[in-house]
Amino acid sequence: MLEFKKGVDILSAVGGIRTLDEAKNLFEQRLDTIHLARLATITNEEALLKVANAIAMCEPEQIYIHTGSDEDREKIRRMSLEKGEETALAIPGHTIHFDLPEDQGRMVDQTFYIINEGEPVSSLAKKELRAQSHAYISEHMRGIMNGKTMIVGFYSRGPVGARASIPAIEISSSTYVFHSAELLYRNCYADFDAEVTRRGEFFTNVHSEGPNRSEDIPKVRIYMDRSWQTTFSTFCTYAGNTLLMKKGNHRFASDCAMYKYNGEELSEHMFITGMTGPEGRKTYFAGAAPSGCGKTTTAMVGSDFIGDDLAQMWIGDDGTLRAVNPEIGIFGIIEDVNLEGDPHLMQCLRQPGAEVIFSNVLVDEQNNPRWVGDGDPIPDRGTNYQGPWTKGMTDVAMSHPNSRCTLMAEAVGNHNKEANADPAGIVIKVITYSGRDSNTMPPIWVAKSMDAGVTIGASIVSKATAAEIGTSGVNRQPWANTPFVAGTMADYLDAQLNFYGNSKMTQKPAMAGLNYFLTHEARGGSGKGLLGEKKDVHVWLGWLDLFTHGEVQAIDTPIGLIPKYEDLKRLFQETINKEYTEALYTMQFSLYIDNVIARIDLQDAAWRKEQGVSERLFAVYAEQKAALLALKAAKGEIVKPQDL
Repeated sequence: MLEFKKGVDILSAVGGIRTLDEAKNLFEQRLDTIHLARLATITNEEALLKVANAIAMCEPEQIYIHTGSDEDREKIRRMSLEKGEETALAIPGHTIHFDLPEDQGRMVDQTFYIINEGEPVSSLAKKELRAQSHAYISEHMRGIMNGKTMIVGFYSRGPVGARASIPAIEISSSTYVFHSAELLYRNCYADFDAEVTRRGEFFTNVHSEGPNRSEDIPKVRIYMDRSWQTTFSTFCTYAGNTLLMKKGNHRFASDCAMYKYNGEELSEHMFITGMTGPEGRKTYFAGAAPSGCGKTTTAMVGSDFIGDDLAQMWIGDDGTLRAVNPEIGIFGIIEDVNLEGDPHLMQCLRQPGAEVIFSNVLVDEQNNPRWVGDGDPIPDRGTNYQGPWTKGMTDVAMSHPNSRCTLMAEAVGNHNKEANADPAGIVIKVITYSGRDSNTMPPIWVAKSMDAGVTIGASIVSKATAAEIGTSGVNRQPWANTPFVAGTMADYLDAQLNFYGNSKMTQKPAMAGLNYFLTHEARGGSGKGLLGEKKDVHVWLGWLDLFTHGEVQAIDTPIGLIPKYEDLKRLFQETINKEYTEALYTMQFSLYIDNVIARIDLQDAAWRKEQGVSERLFAVYAEQKAALLALKAAKGEIVKPQDL
């Protein structure tokens, strides 16, 4: 069980500011008149002490209090260009940022939870005892902002006033980090005190890139102090390691859901998107998928796109499942984003009108951003994250596989800005879970109970992706959230079971698995590669919309409910004007029973290594395995959906 505010508050200990009077004296000494007046708007004592200790620890030359005004936003953009953290591209409002060659993704081996003695932590998490982290921060973050400007901003992770929104302080010497923050989060400078009072907590994030040299990469640390809800990040610039309101604070929000609001809230690594059904009906989906598994593409398919990465969830007073996107922007992998698969996003990336930060792509001779899979002819030469590049450099791709685009979601044509801003939250009718699975599960299946739905989430597998430095191979990725959950997997499973099983949730969502990655080779096809296409996602979500509203029936199988061919054939024609053959349906939806049982056995064995795991999970595995074995005895190892 996590205990909050236990152990030494490292930021306070290193900064040495103990009282509000000491903090105010420091502010008067270090802030100019303008920024001192700006900080006076913030009156929460704990927040002021956090800011004061960050100043005392990092020793910046100047301090800039960011109010979120248009003038301040423009100032940040100018500072980033002048400092050289970004460079203007050909299209107005578009800029390029390059991270160091060694700093191109989440540094999982240098990311640690700060823990107290005896504190239980996820078996999948890296951890470090408080005293060791304290020593590192004391040595390496004292004076790390010498000669730099510290920027301080106040944000809300979600619409101001929403039940699950949590305020946060962002502190950094990186203008790129702050430019990104303004595109991705709601600046709540004017509402910060009230939001802290409403929620009863806030997160604090302290980052500095330091000298930004390759030789400093071994010193990189990304720390999450769970007890004090404070993050620290040093010697790096990649936003996944430095914009700590994102995955750093997502970790804290997961802690809150597990240990403060168990059964009442969840903090999920999920997109939120809406589909328009018959007669204009809106059905909202939330879906989990590990990085590189189609999460952004799935989110963009919706007629009412809300967000592509995170969701804060709670049970509404009316018994519905409600969610808000803690973000207002997109920090998305750009590889293979093209006009055919992502028309709404490509409009923002290729035409004037949207403010976009590109990172680690190629800049061609016309000063345009280019990336692998963008759909255009490969340029002869340009500049990318490692320096000059030519087409002949076969050992260096023109853009990094984890290159990104950062922009406000409202720039995307199908974004529903009004819904994303609603503090009442969005009613979620469908939950989906996806991974990378070439040979086992069908493209879509729906759980027959809430426990079975939680089990789908607990059983995601995926290949490691370019977003994670130092990982490889096939990974279990329960809920696609385990890289960001510090508590034990047993505790997280309990939080899921308690939430979806809560009697207050009287309007339960459909819970489904999605799989876009079945291959011809694994399913007896004569072709190569994937059985489906990106655009097929429209159909899978469209069928779930109809199923949720009782407008199509499904085939009952041991693993869940699957679509009927006639319904999919009609949807393929009506939705994406594509012929869908029964032969393809058979390949995609046949049960390869030995493969499914092997997957169940793998998950069962892995979960049994965790202490205290609920028997409800193993009961679902056992029930499905027994039914599969009975089906195999009756119909053989490969069972066609027509035979069910």
